[in-house]
Amino acid sequence: MNEKQTLKSKLLPVILTVVAIILDQLSKALVVKYIPLLYTGEDGAVINILGNFFRLIHVRNPAIAFSFGAGFSDNVRKVLFSVIPLIVIAVVFVVYFRNNEFTKLQRWSICGILGGGLGNIIDRIFRPAGVVDFLDFKWFGIGTKGFLSWDRWPTFNIADSFVVVCGALFLISILVAIAKDSKKAKEAKKNEEEAE
Repeated sequence: MNEKQTLKSKLLPVILTVVAIILDQLSKALVVKYIPLLYTGEDGAVINILGNFFRLIHVRNPAIAFSFGAGFSDNVRKVLFSVIPLIVIAVVFVVYFRNNEFTKLQRWSICGILGGGLGNIIDRIFRPAGVVDFLDFKWFGIGTKGFLSWDRWPTFNIADSFVVVCGALFLISILVAIAKDSKKAKEAKKNEEEAE
């Protein structure tokens, strides 16, 4: 593959980064405009899509996944949840463009993760009340106490979906590559033994 083809194969997946940001920010803008903010203990608009199983609501998360860090001061949250992730994203982009070993699936997955991450960082920078979350699913809790005993899964957004789905695809692609390498190594060893 020549240098021009290599650059094209690296730039094309960046479209997914842009698409993720646009879909995320557009959906959040619609939620902010048309669904009243739901405060804890107060009534707000809840739009049932699949009965009580899937609903649209408007909540804000000043922290990260599962509201981790909600009790931190504003300054600490800005550094931990905006500045540091921006630095990490910049480093990932540099690695992404310098590395020629990523598969197509890995490149698309990385770009989806970056788009989702940037979508939420935009909220953290420009929405002082926190990241807009609006996808709300019933969760059939496991157990009576603790992490998975909730009645509803923590509300999330499209950016979160990109990060989770693309992260899972990236992990699967790595596991598949490891399995292929292991199989090749076993076959090479077997061929060596047979040649002796």
